[in-house]
Amino acid sequence: MYKLITTDGSAKRGELHTPHGVIQTPVFMNVGTVAAIKGAVSTEDLEGIGTQVQLSNTYHLHVRPGDEIVKKLGGLHKFMSWDKPILTDSGGFQVFSLAGLRKIKEEGVYFNSHIDGKKIFMGPEESMQIQSNLASTIAMAFDECPSSVAERSYIQPSVDRTTRWLERCKKEMERLNSLSDTINNKQMLFGINQGGVFDDIRIEHAKTIADMNLDGYAIGGLAVGETHEEMYRIIEAVVPYLPQDKPTYLMGVGTPLNILEAVERGVDFFDCVYPSRNGRHGHVYTHHGKINLFNAKYETDDEPIEKGCGCPACRRYSRAYIRHLLKAKEMLGMRFCVLHNLYFYNHLMEDIRNAIEAHSFLTFKSKFISDFEAGE
Repeated sequence: MYKLITTDGSAKRGELHTPHGVIQTPVFMNVGTVAAIKGAVSTEDLEGIGTQVQLSNTYHLHVRPGDEIVKKLGGLHKFMSWDKPILTDSGGFQVFSLAGLRKIKEEGVYFNSHIDGKKIFMGPEESMQIQSNLASTIAMAFDECPSSVAERSYIQPSVDRTTRWLERCKKEMERLNSLSDTINNKQMLFGINQGGVFDDIRIEHAKTIADMNLDGYAIGGLAVGETHEEMYRIIEAVVPYLPQDKPTYLMGVGTPLNILEAVERGVDFFDCVYPSRNGRHGHVYTHHGKINLFNAKYETDDEPIEKGCGCPACRRYSRAYIRHLLKAKEMLGMRFCVLHNLYFYNHLMEDIRNAIEAHSFLTFKSKFISDFEAGE
């Protein structure tokens, strides 16, 4: 159940009550694709840096180690030793990113594993079954994620099929949640809005899925090649047609500035690989912009990544030391950077929540952007 606490303009401050605890929104979900955050980050680490939700990937876990194995081991929470919420994406995006290896039909998608080439079929029922085996808190509906540059003549039938698939997902989820051997029989289902960059298709699809009374709604198919301006325009067009009393999730987004712009437009769930991916390459976020620790000027810099930051790296170690670790290809350097970036994102969301509660979000957003873009 989603409880809307307050609004500040279109920005929402809420709580999502789940079988695995309450999620305070707006929230950033840390991406643990294969049931782990890349960068040698443990469950204890995630607890220490304020992580509320982890996101894992249905397709990758189906391929390895196998969702049946995860079920035998008690589900993803037990497998990862994580007792807070987990969202699993449907596998749709990964399947459709394997463009050369797949064939879409009404029943689902035939494709080849990226690991061993083995033939796999995945449709709405299969995706729901895999996610039920994983026993995540929130399951995402199986959809098609078309290219952002696809023509209207392709997008419309694709969206219509995604709607039919969503109906099948909902029916199968209800069936799975009624079975006696289902680990999490209160698994929640989020539907996904698609439509490329066509406002009218997006709006009609939003209206259709809003009537299906799902646990939450995602905006998919963005941050895949369109401009930021197009993305913001689509969010602004779509959000008013999604239920305000349900969470709205912008999939795969994004930078701190993307998040602030989307929060202003009514989005309250986010996920992105940026903080961990950038961290593994020595790029770290601060309130004064993103810095590259490989730069020579940090060779003798004995300051932390960011003064006043409470992350494990900043509390104890200098930029010079972390740069040395990165240059020496020591995993510890990468780990420190990932921990710092995830801490930065999680605490940015906390600041956003506080600003919405204080009805000062626009002031907060303006100052954050000004400081961030000013750089060091």
